[in-house]
Amino acid sequence: MKKKIVLIILLVLPLSCYIYFALAKHNALNLPVITENVSELPKGGTLDNKPVSLQGSISIVGFLGNDITKKKETVFNINEKINNKYKGFTDFQIVMLMPKGEEQEVEKVMAELKVMADISNWRFLFVEPNQIAEFHSSLKVKEPMDADNGTYYLFIVDKNRKLRGRDGKMKDKKTGKYEFKDGYNSFIVAELHNEMTDDIKILLREYRLALKKNNNLKGVKREI
Repeated sequence: MKKKIVLIILLVLPLSCYIYFALAKHNALNLPVITENVSELPKGGTLDNKPVSLQGSISIVGFLGNDITKKKETVFNINEKINNKYKGFTDFQIVMLMPKGEEQEVEKVMAELKVMADISNWRFLFVEPNQIAEFHSSLKVKEPMDADNGTYYLFIVDKNRKLRGRDGKMKDKKTGKYEFKDGYNSFIVAELHNEMTDDIKILLREYRLALKKNNNLKGVKREI
């Protein structure tokens, strides 16, 4: 009986993964690189006193500014549309750069969210406003920062600290248009639900295919 269950899992899991990744609205094998060499995160404090970095992780990077309470609804939207879908993937994290002094307000909002969701992939980094501005500049995006050191836009940074998005050469099946996108407006739920989740799927599929290819090459070497 146990052998049958194992065989069923081995057959169903790859098929499920294929169907999941095939749901992307455009069939690009790779999510284009918009900016090379994004800076590593500045040094600062975290809620759990553990270091946080971009290298080696698929990161959703955001800037909530001086008043997280004002953007609380947006935080809940990000958690529902992004974190809940991808929290099970290895090396996935949501990183928010915050001005120092916002620790207590962040803790209050996340305490509310923790009651209804798994927030283990959320990381908050508290740094000086000039450090936030310098890091944002390294993204080289068209979306400016607000006066309160924040923005509603989220950014996808891959394991090698490259900003990913749409480079104007990818056609969206739904609209038929070629679209440039270096950030995703978290205030617009439809943009999170449709465009950002779609692009994250492509990036995850890219890593999955690369891992599969590397494993196949290792297998060939062993046979030789």
